[in-house]
Amino acid sequence: MIESGNISTAEPFSEDVVHAASAGETARAGTYRLLALLLGDTPGKEVLDIVANLPPGDTQIGHNIGELAARARTITPAAVAREYHDLFVGLGEGELIPYGSYYLSGFLHEKPLARLRTDLRKLGIERDSRVSEPEDGIASVCEIMSGLIAGDFGIPANLSVQKDFFVKHLGSWGPQFFIDLESAETANFYRPVGALGGIFFRLETEAFSLES
Repeated sequence: MIESGNISTAEPFSEDVVHAASAGETARAGTYRLLALLLGDTPGKEVLDIVANLPPGDTQIGHNIGELAARARTITPAAVAREYHDLFVGLGEGELIPYGSYYLSGFLHEKPLARLRTDLRKLGIERDSRVSEPEDGIASVCEIMSGLIAGDFGIPANLSVQKDFFVKHLGSWGPQFFIDLESAETANFYRPVGALGGIFFRLETEAFSLES
């Protein structure tokens, strides 16, 4: 992906409001990035070590992260690699097919992917030429949401832009994907990933529903 100059920023607020909002936005962007990291490729030892040290919290998301961290401390990279392969590898060969086109139309490379590519062009976000997977993979769209929030494409996007992208390209199928992941037969390490994604997406949907 590349930087974009087409993304709108929000109006300025007081220092206290900006500080609180900044902390919340950092947490949101970090959660999207964590999901993208774990779902985009087999997590190796370095990633597992990072996840193993994530602090738990008193919220439902905090409990999910605590469970994920506990599993990261006990599972081996080889076991995670086997699980990842069984869950996701291959187009139609894994237990789950984590692409928006498949969830929304039953087929890959369909209209949902075309609509996503159109919106990415409007945002000035381009596909990395080294990546061969379709852009509507769950990891890819989570990475894009993280980038929109954090300003990875030039400037942080305002809530209207975030909401538009989420509703069109994640909220329409992501919650069902995480339900499927949490209940997948071969999921062990990825079961709390599914739980984390599920509750996080529900919170995002509720928050965006308040955005006029």
